[in-house]
Amino acid sequence: METPQQRSGSIQHPTSLPLTNTATPASPSSPSQNGDSQIVKSQSSKIETIKNWSISTYKCTKQLMFEKLGKTSRTIDTELETQIELLRDTQRKYSNILRLSRALTSHFYHVVQTQHALGEAFSDLAQKSPELQEEFLYNSETQRNLTRNGETLLSALNFFVSSVNTLCNKTIEDTLLTIRQYEAARIEYDAYRTDLEVLMQAPRNETTATRLEEAQQSFEHHKSTFEKLRSDLTVKLKFLDENRIKVMHKQLLLFHNAVSAYFSGNQQALEATLKQFNIKVKSPNSSIPSWLEQ
Repeated sequence: METPQQRSGSIQHPTSLPLTNTATPASPSSPSQNGDSQIVKSQSSKIETIKNWSISTYKCTKQLMFEKLGKTSRTIDTELETQIELLRDTQRKYSNILRLSRALTSHFYHVVQTQHALGEAFSDLAQKSPELQEEFLYNSETQRNLTRNGETLLSALNFFVSSVNTLCNKTIEDTLLTIRQYEAARIEYDAYRTDLEVLMQAPRNETTATRLEEAQQSFEHHKSTFEKLRSDLTVKLKFLDENRIKVMHKQLLLFHNAVSAYFSGNQQALEATLKQFNIKVKSPNSSIPSWLEQ
């Protein structure tokens, strides 16, 4: 017996749903087109940045070259530039002190290590040479005392080296970084100032008026940056000088007292010096710290 579906000549699926296309055409504000727009804007921004950087680099290079040839003027702050030169000279001299004190510490470390080994050798021979036992023991004890005091002095020297290194290569260097930024800003300021002066002397028309307005805006921007860096640098130099005097006063006092006490054989004064500056003595078998760690 034929079913109703067979009689109709086709198979129907009552549970199937009609398929209709509900998608709407992409509008101008669709996400994909917004993404493309953002990419285009980003690329345009990068191109504009590169363009501005190239123009600024050209202007600064031209300004530097003309300054060296004496064909243009430069902004000079006599007092500030004197302080900058003095700071650079101070860093050079302190770096020399740092180099020499590192060499002294290294050489003295090897002296102390040799004294320690010599004391051990005397002690060993005292046990194996009864006929010279007393003499070997005297020398062994002397070398051990020298080693102990030498390690105390080494702790003071390492503290001195570490502090001067921090002052030279971190504290002063941080101010020198600001100086380099200030000098770069000064060149940019003078470069845009020169451009503005040239345009102000040019014949006035619509084109030059537009260029003059743009040059005025650029000049004001670089002037503001330059003056801010100059103000920041003046403050930094003042605080740096105060900090330098404070640090070096403490370190020079430590160096003098420790070295004097050691070479005069005053063990109590040497230990008191380290206690005064809160310096811990390294253990006998500890190696000299790396300069990179100081």
